[in-house]
Amino acid sequence: MPSGRTVLLLRRLSTGDNRLKTINLNQNTTKEPLVTNPVCTHRDLGLPKRLSTFGPNNICVPQLTRSFSDNKIKMASGSTEIPHSEQPKHTNRLITEKSPYLLQHAHNPVQWYPWCQEAIDKAKQENKLIFLSVGYSTCHWCHVMEKESFENEDVAKVMNEHFVNIKVDREERPDIDRVYMLFVMATSGGGGWPMSVFLTPDLRPVTGGTYFPPEDRWGRPGFKTILLSLAKKWKDNQQQFLEASSNIMQALKKISLVDSDTSNSIPTDASWEKCVHRFMNLYEPEFGGFGTAPKFPQASIFNFLFHYYARDKNHPEGKKCLNMCLHTLTKIANGGIHDHVSSGFARYSVDNDWHVPHFEKMLYDQAQLLVAYTDAFLATKDKFYADVVQDIVKYVKRDLRHEAGGFYSAEDADSYPEFGAPHKKEGAFCTWEYSELESLLDGKNIDSTPYLSIFCDYFGVETDGNISPESDPHNELTNKNVLIVYGSKETTAEKFGLSLDKFEQVISECIDILYEARQKRPRPHLDTKMLCSWNGLMIAGLAQAGQGLGEKDFVADAIETAKFIKKHLYNETTKSLLHSCYRADDGSVAQTETPIQGFLDDYAFLIKGLLDLYEASLDYHWLQWARDLQLKQNELFWDSENGGYFTCSADDSSVVLRLKEDQDGAEPSGNSVSCHNLLRLAAYSDKSAVPDGEEQERELAKKILQAFAKRLTDTPTALPEMMSALMFYNDSPTQVLIAGGCSDPRTLELVRVVRSRLLPGRVLCVADPDVPAAAVLSRIRSVGDVPTAYVCRRYACSLPVTDVKQLESLLDEPPVATTSKTK
Repeated sequence: MPSGRTVLLLRRLSTGDNRLKTINLNQNTTKEPLVTNPVCTHRDLGLPKRLSTFGPNNICVPQLTRSFSDNKIKMASGSTEIPHSEQPKHTNRLITEKSPYLLQHAHNPVQWYPWCQEAIDKAKQENKLIFLSVGYSTCHWCHVMEKESFENEDVAKVMNEHFVNIKVDREERPDIDRVYMLFVMATSGGGGWPMSVFLTPDLRPVTGGTYFPPEDRWGRPGFKTILLSLAKKWKDNQQQFLEASSNIMQALKKISLVDSDTSNSIPTDASWEKCVHRFMNLYEPEFGGFGTAPKFPQASIFNFLFHYYARDKNHPEGKKCLNMCLHTLTKIANGGIHDHVSSGFARYSVDNDWHVPHFEKMLYDQAQLLVAYTDAFLATKDKFYADVVQDIVKYVKRDLRHEAGGFYSAEDADSYPEFGAPHKKEGAFCTWEYSELESLLDGKNIDSTPYLSIFCDYFGVETDGNISPESDPHNELTNKNVLIVYGSKETTAEKFGLSLDKFEQVISECIDILYEARQKRPRPHLDTKMLCSWNGLMIAGLAQAGQGLGEKDFVADAIETAKFIKKHLYNETTKSLLHSCYRADDGSVAQTETPIQGFLDDYAFLIKGLLDLYEASLDYHWLQWARDLQLKQNELFWDSENGGYFTCSADDSSVVLRLKEDQDGAEPSGNSVSCHNLLRLAAYSDKSAVPDGEEQERELAKKILQAFAKRLTDTPTALPEMMSALMFYNDSPTQVLIAGGCSDPRTLELVRVVRSRLLPGRVLCVADPDVPAAAVLSRIRSVGDVPTAYVCRRYACSLPVTDVKQLESLLDEPPVATTSKTK
């Protein structure tokens, strides 16, 4: 197991090395108080990523607050945000890129390069350090550092003279981001974006950090100071830099190894019981969630807890898991993190109440929350959760969808408060002053009661704003309101003497009025990059929501997205995926000159989506494509020596380290999702149709669990998605096998019964006798001409049933046992 000594070595070899005497980028060099975490982060970076590796005393958990910089954002971008009459003074090589983030920097005076061989060769030829800046287009602090430093001609002059400057979109190149973020976290104790790393010409890191102010302040050395000092040290002590960087790479390789269990065993039920108890201890009972502010909607936790509950719905601890999920999801839906006017969910809340969000909206959050709220509906049949599902789908289809079927990545938190305003502000598109609401709802009454009074009571609106100073320490949201529901529809309706129907009519009309008013505001920046991985998650979300709610349109939307990926992000010849494509200025789908090849997450998330789409559509084509992609994933990413999947292939020599993700964070780990996928594919396999398919797939899943066994045992809450896969592996799937025509109403009624229930490890397969490809489960037969269902649990199948009531009884039977199996 890598020890804290490895990390200590890294920190010494980075800028604090005694021989180099360079700048310690994390040292408080002034008597000014340190300000808190001026970076954009995700929950997986807000937690210690490898406590066993970094050491419990070396990682600090940064406390997120609202942004505090006095700088307002006026972006110089390669987009239409530049007025047509204002010709850019500078243009660099990023102008030919497709990434919205890179285009935002295309008119900086910095001579930026994208990540490319030309830039690397230039650094070698000119013997310069590389300055690597990594961020994403909706990152608030990336915008701040651009405004302060990258648009500053004096800073740019130093950068251009002494460094080769490379800009990377972390969403476009997650492989590069992960390598250097590991370095930054190991050497500084925290991470986030913008990420700023200095590399030798052979791409080995020597020092780095996140956001740096332009001048020395806040206890941080100024960016210009850092640049000049490093340039001098590189010139004077180059050999020592190279020696240090070589040692750093050796230390990083040790840190990057997943701690393995020498016994080569698979964790037992003790691991998931430990995980459940830890989440119970982390649970915040008043507003839900797991931990204190900032609060993130961590979908992998919901998946695990719902799975634990579904294994035995009568178990007291299972019921507690269900209640934790339902309470948290209710509070999130009522909170300000949920956009009550334009729909969808923001990235996270800065406070305990889910009230004041960081306003950016990410596609992967919408996709994963679709699944969570669908599971909540299946567990309760409460329309409240179904309405949230409908709300998310409305948002992504209206605001994040390309007309060809793909989904865009994100909407920014920052926007101009009005047209012609010189600066962007965070939350400007989403917040309301009381006077605005008063004007918009003026003259609207029901039974002599003003709409305004009803609306403000229900959504907690106050005349001087409803945002506490603790959530807005720098007074950016003074007098603003973020809509939140602390009470209930019933309480407000009763207060004003309204029936529930009339109350809902009032709120609906008010929302429509506010929505139309909001459309007259300048919209936040839309990142029109379309990623295979996140679209795969969206296919899964739509397919599961379509099944759970019986919404055929959702399934049709998922099919359109799958077709989009097959057309624009799949190479039929090589059977391989591409990572990204883009919306061109004319609205068409564009691709970079050298397309970015798919990563593990692209394969794993899309395969998951296709398996869900097969169960939602009963179209065998999607199952077969999932199988083909799984074979390609095994070829590209499998670690034949230690088990598990690397996050990237070995094909790109510019990626200096291949990693394995061992954290289910804002997105689940590719290994966690792959473990699920392999077990599902094994359950679908018919040995007569796929020789050795079942055994091979299950064996690979077993090796993943063995590879991550120590992590699952020691730090179970780090991998809730994989913990769910571990339960799946130990319990065996809940297979529901139906023989019957896919268009036969009797078959579809049996299918409906299955889809309407929350079943642990469910695998649904329909063998249509009229479809030859359905030999996937050729061993099942119908009873005469009547569609027939079999329910198989723990490697034993029920007698065939043809009646809906019989099938319902079989599915609702309590499990026979929940003891661990480790086959």
